[in-house]
Amino acid sequence: METKSVSKVSEGDGQRADVIVEAAGRLFFAPGFARVSMDDLARELGMSKKTIYRHFPDRRSLLAAALDRQFAAVERTLVAAAEDAEGQPFGVRVQRFLIAAGSELGRIGAAQLATGRGGAMLRQYVEQRVDAVVYRRLDELFRDGHRRGLLPAPPELLSEITRGALERLLTSQLPRELDWTSADLLRATVDTVLYGAIRSAHPGIDDEQLRAVMPTARDDEQEVGP
Repeated sequence: METKSVSKVSEGDGQRADVIVEAAGRLFFAPGFARVSMDDLARELGMSKKTIYRHFPDRRSLLAAALDRQFAAVERTLVAAAEDAEGQPFGVRVQRFLIAAGSELGRIGAAQLATGRGGAMLRQYVEQRVDAVVYRRLDELFRDGHRRGLLPAPPELLSEITRGALERLLTSQLPRELDWTSADLLRATVDTVLYGAIRSAHPGIDDEQLRAVMPTARDDEQEVGP
């Protein structure tokens, strides 16, 4: 691995820590990051491991700091996507949010990290950050659509389905098999969740008729009650 001397590391502890975190993110989130050692990072920075450990007591704390930096960037991207889609139809807002989220999570390898590639504690940390930064915003978006009468299905159900689809697509071989981009598949997923996968052969069937055959909480209570 080529060594790069970083002159900024002598300009102060705060700035030095930032430089370490930036380099750690660049190395640790690259393919095969599990094989990147603190020695590799020290060579990349042109400093001793002792200097790195003065700021971060172990690899795990350094990785957490690098993840915080990455998720802050994810959050900025999602906020920008939401602002750009303001005033657009609801389906467009959901599409742009999910495509931005999928692209950002794929960029930092969140799905792989959350499956245990970096250990149990790291997996839990990544899951918490994804939930706070991405899925809480997604939940609120679906709740807003439901309040406005745009989504007849429960927003909790839509959130659960979309979470599963998004996480699965990030690790799936389907984009390669179908020769589609991940963004294309995310758009198709959103269309399926929001508008359904089956086109009715009977034009007379409308939403009211479809809702009439869907089980409701009241139906369930009547079925299991005394």
